[in-house]
Amino acid sequence: MRDGRPPTCRLQEVSVTTTPRREPAAPPGPDQSEELVVAAQRLVDNIGTVIVGKTDVVRTAVVVLLAGGHLLLEDVPGVGKTMLSKALARSIDGSMRRIQFTPDLLPSDVTGTSVWDPATRTFEFREGAVFGNVVVGDEINRASPKTQSALLECMEERQVTVDGTSYPLQDPFMVVATQNPLEMEGTYPLPEAQRDRFMARVAMGYPSAEAEAAMLREHGGSDPLADLLPVTDVKQVADLVATVRTIYVAPAVEEYAVAIATATRTSARVRLGASPRATLHLVRAARARAALERRPYVLPDDVATLAPSVLTHRLLLSPDAVVAGWQAHDVVREILAEVRVPEPGR
Repeated sequence: MRDGRPPTCRLQEVSVTTTPRREPAAPPGPDQSEELVVAAQRLVDNIGTVIVGKTDVVRTAVVVLLAGGHLLLEDVPGVGKTMLSKALARSIDGSMRRIQFTPDLLPSDVTGTSVWDPATRTFEFREGAVFGNVVVGDEINRASPKTQSALLECMEERQVTVDGTSYPLQDPFMVVATQNPLEMEGTYPLPEAQRDRFMARVAMGYPSAEAEAAMLREHGGSDPLADLLPVTDVKQVADLVATVRTIYVAPAVEEYAVAIATATRTSARVRLGASPRATLHLVRAARARAALERRPYVLPDDVATLAPSVLTHRLLLSPDAVVAGWQAHDVVREILAEVRVPEPGR
């Protein structure tokens, strides 16, 4: 302190630079749309040769891909979560990076870090495991919350910022994360912000007896992925994503999606309801489902069908609801039964 006056504090200016981002793919013309939809169905069929008897799960995974979202697969070990992730990556002939989440994994292992180069006497950026078209995060809830949060910027902004420089990720970019139920030993709950960035969560479930027997006959002595060939490429996937954005959503259907999300926020059984991001994800996923059904418009049924997968992992139930035995999917089903479905033509 000088002359009775406190010392002044100067703030250091930090410049943030960004690397050029690629322009998004332009929507294809009408003549290309049918071809792209056929390619999407081929994608579903191709993955279905490996994930036997789980057509609904496979379709949801493809819907999330076409909607430009990220997928969370949750179930007990050994039901095919990682297999589905790998089959999806191989089917689009894109680069796949795998992150095995463990308690000692560091955030820099995920995003990358600056490494000193003695030859040039400069820092060079070394890419982390997140730089790929499909990033498989295996057992994501076995890593610490700090490491889990390293994916926040990647999933929302599709870029990584290290030492003031932003690096764009590949296009298309999709995170497919698997996690075991919280009851399993050595797991950490995903932060709310992390869960909210996943467009959908699906549970694999055990296969039926017939599907399990077919799996033994077809893949009992070999790797199911060994004979899986790509049926599309990343360029066509980018075109598919652009096509999905052109699917028409009527105002009444948009209001229906908003009403469902609003009901989760006002329900007495819910402590934390669906965010506005969840509403956006719900409509985007509904567009992708309509495209798979070869429709240029979204129906209320598209929204209702996808609502459980898109909303349940975002909800936090009230203590009373938990004590009463309610689960998030029960609340979503109750809301779907109460919210009025728009009439045709509106």
